[in-house]
Amino acid sequence: MVGIDSSFWLDLLFVLVPFFILTFLFNGIMRRWLKVERPKMFSHNHVNDKHKKIDWIFRGVFIALMILGGAVNINRLPEEPILFLEPWVLLLTLVIIAEIIRAIMEKRHAENPNAYIYTLSQLIFIVILLISLFSTNFWGVL
Repeated sequence: MVGIDSSFWLDLLFVLVPFFILTFLFNGIMRRWLKVERPKMFSHNHVNDKHKKIDWIFRGVFIALMILGGAVNINRLPEEPILFLEPWVLLLTLVIIAEIIRAIMEKRHAENPNAYIYTLSQLIFIVILLISLFSTNFWGVL
């Protein structure tokens, strides 16, 4: 591919593999410690119908913001985009808000009283990992 360093894919692998291993280990340890069931892979795991409605409302709002942000930022100079309308910022914000909503709903309605603690600890751990990735230039790899 034109413009991509020949070691890009190897460097990306050196960033993603430790990220996923650390996340997997952290989740496993927290699940055992808090006695929380493993959530189903690639499912939304809504606590109840109210949670499902709230979650889908926020997803719809963020889809509209992404379309609006794309339309606004495409007309600006590449060096001057509006940061909070960038897709990666909106996606990160959506994930954080969705997980906070999940934790609130788990605190109020989940059978396991530790489920919300697991959700919040998982969110905090991933945010710390992402901050460390970006602040250290992807752990010095990229």
